[in-house]
Amino acid sequence: MTLEVAVRYRTRRPWAPAPRTLRSWARLAAGVRHGELGIRIVGSAESRALNARFRGRENATNVLSFPAAPVRGPRRRPLGDIVVCAPLLAREARLQHKPLRAHWAHIVIHGSLHLLGFDHARAADARRMENRERRLLAQLGFADPYGA
Repeated sequence: MTLEVAVRYRTRRPWAPAPRTLRSWARLAAGVRHGELGIRIVGSAESRALNARFRGRENATNVLSFPAAPVRGPRRRPLGDIVVCAPLLAREARLQHKPLRAHWAHIVIHGSLHLLGFDHARAADARRMENRERRLLAQLGFADPYGA
């Protein structure tokens, strides 16, 4: 049994990776865990609305992570959902001079790690999370997203 990853597209413009690719990146981040994870690809308006509702911020954001509440019993533990804003990712990749595919991989891995309990609120936690992201992205052949 592996991690089941459900992918839903509310937008495909600008470019968004295929479900198979998104699933592979989320599974890499999760490691050998068994469970369920959802990925929703949205436009700027939906990202802005979700960010306002759940974080009190009136702007679109590249990724939102919604960890699932702990559940006892099922063999496939729900990990939660991530919501990725395709237009914002495209803009960030262009402004940061990063390949779009590499930025997508980074953001899907980043959001998935949040569902596993990683955080970057404190400096030590941020270093731990960023180091994990670097290792995973290197396995995929992508450069360090933090430029170090």
